[in-house]
Amino acid sequence: MKHITIIILLAALTIAMGVSAQNTASKVNKVDFKHVKEVIENPKSIYYYPKLLQSFESNDTTMSIEAYRNLYYGYTFQEDYDPFRESVYSNVVEQLYYKQPHSRAECDSIDKYAALALKDNIFDLNQMQYYIFVLKEKKKHTRVAIRQFRLNRIVAAIMSSGKGTKEEPWVVIAPEHEYNIVNLLGYVATDHKELGDGIEYVSVEPREGKSTQGFYFDVKRMMEVAALKFPDM
Repeated sequence: MKHITIIILLAALTIAMGVSAQNTASKVNKVDFKHVKEVIENPKSIYYYPKLLQSFESNDTTMSIEAYRNLYYGYTFQEDYDPFRESVYSNVVEQLYYKQPHSRAECDSIDKYAALALKDNIFDLNQMQYYIFVLKEKKKHTRVAIRQFRLNRIVAAIMSSGKGTKEEPWVVIAPEHEYNIVNLLGYVATDHKELGDGIEYVSVEPREGKSTQGFYFDVKRMMEVAALKFPDM
């Protein structure tokens, strides 16, 4: 419930930043985790994980959607991957963010702790949005553009994996990413169901002129890793 509340409150900010359904890939490219593992572990591959991570961390804006797909899904094969990972700094950022308007000192604190949270978890989409917000507040336009590029590419990578339907669900590697995607499309999540076989469903509030009642997500890989790392859960 905590994640639902946080992401609902972020929805207006996200849409205002221009991250919307236009990031959706027109063609579905299903995730083959076996292939992902092969290319990210091959030093001769352009998608060798250390190379991808270096490009990502050096703010390389030439990285393709395919590169981001291998970065995102390849993360599940990294030793420090934890599908339920949450930085100790995330609560600090959230508390500060909702104290709007912000003083200069508060903006500096959000900047500092959001950056630290993202070092703990490079795919924390909530912290990415907080970070983009505060950089805009501080008029750091170049840094905003770079961080917005990262967010857009990650979202596009996720959405390229399916259509959000029962037949072609979106593949995610963290629970909160389900709500991120729903809100990035301009919807508000109302309920969450586990349907079995690694498929989950997020129902949404109706929108005028839209027949969409909810979206489907594939969390098989996430559950597989969680079962190995946390067998007592």
